[in-house]
Amino acid sequence: MATDDEDFAAMFAESERDKPRAKRPKIGDVIKGKVITIGKDAVFVDIGGKAEGQLDKSQVSDSDGKLFVNIGDVLEARVVSDAGGTLVLRTKLMRGPEARAELAQAFELGIPVEGLVNEVVKGGVSVDVAGVRGFCPASQLDTRFVEDLTSYIGQRLTFKITRYEPRNLVLSRRALLEVEQEKQATETRKKLVPGAVLRGKVVGFKPFGAFVDVGGIEGMLHISELGFGRVEKPEDVLRLGQELDVAVLKIEGDRISLSLKALASDPWQDATAQLAEGTRVKGTITRLQPFGAFVEIAPGVEGLVHITELGAGRRINHPKEVVAVGQQIEASVLSIDHEKRRLSLSMAASHDASADEVAAATKAPQKLGTLGDLLSRKK
Repeated sequence: MATDDEDFAAMFAESERDKPRAKRPKIGDVIKGKVITIGKDAVFVDIGGKAEGQLDKSQVSDSDGKLFVNIGDVLEARVVSDAGGTLVLRTKLMRGPEARAELAQAFELGIPVEGLVNEVVKGGVSVDVAGVRGFCPASQLDTRFVEDLTSYIGQRLTFKITRYEPRNLVLSRRALLEVEQEKQATETRKKLVPGAVLRGKVVGFKPFGAFVDVGGIEGMLHISELGFGRVEKPEDVLRLGQELDVAVLKIEGDRISLSLKALASDPWQDATAQLAEGTRVKGTITRLQPFGAFVEIAPGVEGLVHITELGAGRRINHPKEVVAVGQQIEASVLSIDHEKRRLSLSMAASHDASADEVAAATKAPQKLGTLGDLLSRKK
């Protein structure tokens, strides 16, 4: 008859058999582990699953030999060999003859390597990888075309070795970025729906808008969606590399439309809330058309002074005969159409200045800021 202890031992053995066994890391894997012992020449790391890793002290020391890890610290390293039950780990490549052996292994296994970009050469950049010269073609530096390669000089970046020779390497950073982008894209697609607000980064410009990476996926931020104000070109309000929140407007296949305007308060509502017919307003002429002049009375809010309401006192063929872009004026509100978001203004209704005086003011825009004073004097 089995004793209680025997029954317990049998149950424990059965439960242990049912537990999924942790896979032993293989060469090339990146692992995380806790520092358990610091010896004379090596640091030992517990990586779980009855496996132990060993790091040469130089891997976790500065140039003066001072350790920057302590017992209990968790670190990330890559498995470079499996010798006698102990996994040999690396956080960085060795230099000299030993580095070449590790670089050959990195090439065979596709292990990323770190390198310092030190100069621009014909067709790309030169990179120091653990004392071995590497070359990264310009097309392989990023996922997008890079116009100014000098911006990479002095940067320590991670590359994949695409061709290995003992004294020369061909590298690609783009290959690693694309893999990382695809991982991000998988997560981004889960939350990519109209109305979603995502954090993005400006990665490129076109005359009609800006490209924004929202997590491995690029969307188009059209110039009309940059804000409520008129924008001539996206570079006027955005900069390359800028991080910002954007709203998803619509998704059409691979085309994603984004908006900044959807996240901003509507200046039209604020600016016109207190306006009524006859209200006097001040503004700046922003553009001229044959039929009239557009006047900005608040950021992002424009009204139209029709050519017949310019108050010239005579027939004119084009608004430029009496007003100029950048000129500050006073006008009266003729009508407000909230549904169509149209504001009609009149300069004629706000003053009775002579055409000669208005024309003289137009020829001297630096004094035109006092046009209101001129009109007041005429009254």
